[in-house]
Amino acid sequence: MTVTVEKGARAGTRHHTTGPHRPRPRNSYALFLLPGALAALAVIVVPFLMNTAVSFTSWQGIGDPKWTGLTNYRDLLDDAEFWASFRHSLFMVVAMAAVPTIVGLVLAAALFDYIGKHFGSRIASVLRACFYLPQVLPIAVAGIVWSWILAPDNGTLNTLLKAVGLGSWQQDWLGDPDIALYSVMGVMVWVQLGFPLVVFMAGLQRVDPQLYEAAELDGAGWWRRFWHITLPQIRPEIYVVLTWCTIAALKVFGAVYVLTKGGPGGATDVPSYFSFTTFFEKTQVGYGAAISTVLTVIILVLSLAFLKLQTRAEEGDRA
Repeated sequence: MTVTVEKGARAGTRHHTTGPHRPRPRNSYALFLLPGALAALAVIVVPFLMNTAVSFTSWQGIGDPKWTGLTNYRDLLDDAEFWASFRHSLFMVVAMAAVPTIVGLVLAAALFDYIGKHFGSRIASVLRACFYLPQVLPIAVAGIVWSWILAPDNGTLNTLLKAVGLGSWQQDWLGDPDIALYSVMGVMVWVQLGFPLVVFMAGLQRVDPQLYEAAELDGAGWWRRFWHITLPQIRPEIYVVLTWCTIAALKVFGAVYVLTKGGPGGATDVPSYFSFTTFFEKTQVGYGAAISTVLTVIILVLSLAFLKLQTRAEEGDRA
């Protein structure tokens, strides 16, 4: 009897553990995505559609909008200020995407492959934190500090130039139309540099150290290790940085608002600030909505293009 009961218990247990699994509900993942989807719908999609609808109207923010169709977009084609603001955006892309990516790559490789090995990882971490500090500062605070530094009369930069005998180099850095845009670009390079550096150093953590050791044993110098090992290994991070920084450059607003307010004479105006002034200072709400709609579409197209290029590069590497 005892043997029979034990066999029955074991058989029951075996039947319980080897029985068919309960099928996973197909919509289980959708429940986790639902809050984010609803938030994106409420914060991004609906406001964008409302803004697009307003862009087809003539409206001063009060009263009823007047439907004008594509008039605002046709006016944009002939608006010299609009095209000038986009030309300034190209300069911002250079300052916030191209230059920080290139300099960040070199600095990350130097901190990881040279400073970390010869002076210790702690020193490399401290330097990385110093470069990243501008990213932590609010852009309003950074802009105010730099406006003090670049002030024409008692600014730190002009005072320093005078102290070292280079008084002829003193400039009205933010008030001269010929150099104001370049001054803002310099500030934005300082602000943006830390982000690529941190991303690239994180990417270098996953590179096999034996690749560097083998290259070093073969007599490869730092530059050859950087060109033939570092760049190919962190290509996905490069795409991420270029995409993120290009989007940030196209929609930059805070630095321009704090440093120059688009001046002098529109020399530093960018589409986001041009849209802002059109909205709230000129009260041409429909026209300002058209500017922001065009800017949004350009950002979406560039983002999709970067993602497509990244996908093709990854498929080529796997092939």
